[in-house]
Amino acid sequence: MIGFALLYAGPMANTARVWWSDPEAGHGLLLAPVALYLAWRRGLDRDSRPNPWLGVGVIATSVLVRWVAALAAEAFFARASMLGALMGVIVFFYGIRQLYAWWLPALLLALSLPLPEIVLGSLALPLQFEASRLGAALLSARGIPVLLDGNVIRLPGHDLFVTEACSGLRSLTALLSLGVLLGGILLRHPATRVAIVLLAIPIGVVINGVRVFVTGFLVLFVNPRLAEGFSHMTEGWLMFLIALAMLGGISWIAMAVERRFMRGPADA
Repeated sequence: MIGFALLYAGPMANTARVWWSDPEAGHGLLLAPVALYLAWRRGLDRDSRPNPWLGVGVIATSVLVRWVAALAAEAFFARASMLGALMGVIVFFYGIRQLYAWWLPALLLALSLPLPEIVLGSLALPLQFEASRLGAALLSARGIPVLLDGNVIRLPGHDLFVTEACSGLRSLTALLSLGVLLGGILLRHPATRVAIVLLAIPIGVVINGVRVFVTGFLVLFVNPRLAEGFSHMTEGWLMFLIALAMLGGISWIAMAVERRFMRGPADA
């Protein structure tokens, strides 16, 4: 463990710094402690036995990735290598069954890793266009003259820019992580767990489109300043809470479906 700490001190410090400073990765500040708590609560599997050779293989592969990442100055692969090495240590000392028992904490830790900027950029752009399209469609449905130009919604006397920060990627990432957490804690069957995670995607996209619509409506009929600053941020938080409530409601329905129609043995 001392060797692990020395080898991955840099990636650990870099990951913590990104969690703290980058809003797109801030969910890691919540996911990492929750993952550690869930692992502690689950405890050790009494039937698991150490797999030293498999553990050494996973650790060696992770260290190799760490070395290549250092040569390429690629932070994401260094972080992924850190997670892989941690999995290898668990397999070495406790066995593959223990890693399976800790599948939810391991998945949450993986989701907490900040993505590369090139991946974030490639995801944010289509989300910007989709939010613009949905927002413009809702405004048009209200009888408001709208001209959509890429990620710019042209209203009478105002232009509404759907920037990268308004793409909804941040809230979508958080919703996916919460979907994994809710599915792992509340649900028992893989099908319903996967369904909750998949449903988080359209919920996040639609809610962000509604947010763009509300922003455009307020800009046009109330005050243009409501599209910026504290008011805009507060509106985003309110919309995220609505999305979270929807995801929680769907999870409750999924629990009822499991109790009614899926009476098989529970998953770990």
